[in-house]
Amino acid sequence: MPTVAFYTLGCKVNFYDTEAIWQLFKNEGYEQVDFETTTADVYLINTCTVTNTGDKKSRQIIRRAIRRNPDAIIAVTGCYAQTSPAEIMAIEGVDLVIGTQDRDKIMTFVKQIQDDRKPVNAVRNIMKTRSFEELDVPDFAERTRAFLKIQEGCNNFCTFCIIPWSRGLSRSREPQSVLEQAKALVAAGYKEIVLTGIHTGGYGDDMENYNLTSLLWDLDKIEGLERIRISSIEASQIDDAMIEVLNRSKKMCRHLHIPLQAGENSVLKRMRRKYTTEQFASKIKRLHEAMPGVAITTDVIVGFPGETDEMFEEGYRFMEELKFAEMHVFPYSKRTGTPAARMDDQVDEEVKNDRVHKLIDLSEKMQLEYAQQYVGTVLDVIPEREYKGAPGEGLVMGYTDNYLQVIFDGSEDMIGQLCRVKITEAGVNECRGQFLRVLDSRLPAEEQESDSFVYERPEALRA
Repeated sequence: MPTVAFYTLGCKVNFYDTEAIWQLFKNEGYEQVDFETTTADVYLINTCTVTNTGDKKSRQIIRRAIRRNPDAIIAVTGCYAQTSPAEIMAIEGVDLVIGTQDRDKIMTFVKQIQDDRKPVNAVRNIMKTRSFEELDVPDFAERTRAFLKIQEGCNNFCTFCIIPWSRGLSRSREPQSVLEQAKALVAAGYKEIVLTGIHTGGYGDDMENYNLTSLLWDLDKIEGLERIRISSIEASQIDDAMIEVLNRSKKMCRHLHIPLQAGENSVLKRMRRKYTTEQFASKIKRLHEAMPGVAITTDVIVGFPGETDEMFEEGYRFMEELKFAEMHVFPYSKRTGTPAARMDDQVDEEVKNDRVHKLIDLSEKMQLEYAQQYVGTVLDVIPEREYKGAPGEGLVMGYTDNYLQVIFDGSEDMIGQLCRVKITEAGVNECRGQFLRVLDSRLPAEEQESDSFVYERPEALRA
């Protein structure tokens, strides 16, 4: 049986794309093996180019694959492959470079290279691509949440970002195709679907009379689907219609990831973001009214060119006021080819480092404050895996709809089930809970609440 090994760098969309490419190999009779420990016939490296470091790491991994088996076919895909194909083709031992499109043709290229051993550069101009690449993932190993890619590319051209050049302009997946894939995932046993894309909130920008809100209402009608989560959405894309679906749909998770990037207006303007701090704060306030208890997480870039101490302090106070449930904090990193890399007033690395630590401390404080509100309350959790704490403890870990990570007493057969859990202890990254019962979506709500439906735990886990 021929073997393939994968290595994925970068974002969740890249991990989704790798899973989709694996399906193509699987259908041709390939077995997937471990990249680090096993010699494979084909190595596929899915690269990242969001920072210069991403490029460097991608090159290192490509060379590592070549060293592991010089006779193997070395295929390189992803964002770095899209923006710098010649650089990758110049690495001796690379057989195939394919960017962020045409990956449905990957097996044809692999067979061609097996026959004639001539390297292939299959990268085309991404800016001319106007259609969504249909690559399905029917199941996710060891996951109880299914990811569903609905969109590709971005039209924003923020000054720090190379992604429009590596992923192209925004293109949406056909609604019918999204809904069919969602139904297939539910039929495969998934209760939660995470909608993902490069610029997920831009879904429908290239369609007439259909957008993300329309899609959410259609997904809401799918029987057996318990939770719908949006991986990320811009504040500017949250309008009245979106707020209505968030408010009225019982399936929408009370968790939204809304990138802020900076908490001061002149920095936002230089980043070419499409909102002011006032507009952002107003959207957050409306979301809290529409979805009481909503967890809002965000991304922040620290030390963008021209960010003074005063601007940073103003941003710090702004973030503190907004009470995020968590912040992902990144030091600004120069990306060759972007306007920001050519800006004056680049911020000193030590200053950036100091600011990053201040915001991480703030994030942890806000995370704990958010979680503490839920101590004593009963929430629904879908266990994702057994928790490796002390041996023999019999614990599982899962997420609430508002993205609290909860550890509670349970066993492997509860994974993927909707469980009712009382939160007993709050922590920065994880909370503890007391298991009450498993909910069965086939039973009416009133029966679920009665004590007649209680999950019978295995003997070993009973007190």
